Amino acid sequence: MMGPSHALSGAAVWLTGSWALDQFADYHQTPLALAVGTAVCAGGALLPDLDLSGKVTRNQGGATVARTFGVVSLFIAEVIEKVSLGVYYATKLSKDPRRNNGHRTLTHTLPFAGLLGWGTTALCASYGKWAVVSILFFMIGLALRGLFDKWAERAGWVVITLVSAAAAWFTFANLPDDRGYPLIGTAVGVGCVVHVLGDMITRAGVPILWPIPIKRRMWTMIGLPNSIALRTGSKAEVVVLRTVMTVVAALSAVGLVAPSVLQRFNINV
Repeated sequence: MMGPSHALSGAAVWLTGSWALDQFADYHQTPLALAVGTAVCAGGALLPDLDLSGKVTRNQGGATVARTFGVVSLFIAEVIEKVSLGVYYATKLSKDPRRNNGHRTLTHTLPFAGLLGWGTTALCASYGKWAVVSILFFMIGLALRGLFDKWAERAGWVVITLVSAAAAWFTFANLPDDRGYPLIGTAVGVGCVVHVLGDMITRAGVPILWPIPIKRRMWTMIGLPNSIALRTGSKAEVVVLRTVMTVVAALSAVGLVAPSVLQRFNINV
């Protein structure tokens, strides 16, 4: 899927999950906590594509996420792509094909999502709000780049960086001091999983079973059959899928912050 679809799916999943927890587990979040979780999950749903690098010196190419902070994020993507390719060759079996890049390898696995979520939680727990503000700065930038792709492309990476810094600092100033912020790590991990599942419905698939070997292949790409798989950038993705996710996200958000609005339309929340 394209970057905006990934980001929107992350936001929709987080809002829907938050609504379900609110309704069935009596777990309530403040509007700020809800906004932070949604932004982080949307950004996390773009993170796996940091394995698609571009032209660092020209500030061109790469995935949506790789262009968020200009040459800095492009350089990070270049490093992650090379690391992913290295892990691929270090673990490949005899039936795994040769590759010239690391896209859709390490960062598109469930162990990577789990490790990133755990690592984010550990950082927040160990270093408190200073770790939180750094993580939020990065994740909000990714969310902006994905959710508002047309605006972000026009505004450029400098504006995105400034807006991300301002939003992260506002959150830093308003979050309480006595928490480990485990939901931030959860949102990052969930976002990565949502990305992997989203790529599973495309023709290329993802190695979601890694590191389980299958018929002398460690990196078996799992996805839908070509006859029903989603074609990246197609109307089915851009129009249908994004519309559905937008409606789901909007209804969940309204159900969380203003349930009386839905009740007026006889929607049971």
